[in-house]
Amino acid sequence: MKLLLVEDETRLARVIARGLTEEGHTVDACERGTDAIDQGLALDYDVAILDWSLPDADGLTVLRTWRARGCTMPVLMLTARSSVPERIAGLRAGADDYLGKPFDFEELLARLEALHRRSTTIGALRAGDVELDANRRVLARSGAEVQLTAREFALMRLLFERLGDVCTRTELLSGVWGTAFDGEANVVDVYIGYLRKKLLELQTDRLTIATVRGIGFRLEARA
Repeated sequence: MKLLLVEDETRLARVIARGLTEEGHTVDACERGTDAIDQGLALDYDVAILDWSLPDADGLTVLRTWRARGCTMPVLMLTARSSVPERIAGLRAGADDYLGKPFDFEELLARLEALHRRSTTIGALRAGDVELDANRRVLARSGAEVQLTAREFALMRLLFERLGDVCTRTELLSGVWGTAFDGEANVVDVYIGYLRKKLLELQTDRLTIATVRGIGFRLEARA
């Protein structure tokens, strides 16, 4: 999943982000409500983790602004507020789930996965003679299958969704590794290489990942 974490407790945010990253997810973090509003509207996220209490705007304000501007991503409210009226207020403002502090990380992960499943309509994507199974994270062709890692799947899904379009390295880096990624930019090229090897394993000649020199990559399918 590509996740937006809005949490002003630096230590807690770091722990959550590290745990989710270790599970194979991409995490962008914000500490301020105004930044969260802008980022949630500008980028596509699978789920947002939104703290109730923020230094410049409470989580309800952020949430109401997102919903008023047409942002439909699932939102998990994460807060120490635990009274029934407060939970109801969060849900009525547009929250999809609610988890009180302190919490168990495994429960947080399970709730995020459940929200993602409920919001995801994709079961499989097809290009050429290859199918991308989103539920099992595999590429399949004529009965043969190859398993994808979390990063490989996220990158291939983005290419499938943009079939025939040129995707810049910047778009792929942001979409799969997140805006806060500070590693080597050539990680995109490395993972494109991994995906090309997976396609070779399927022995397809109808689906290829083409390099667009100086720009990025394009998934091409032949009839």
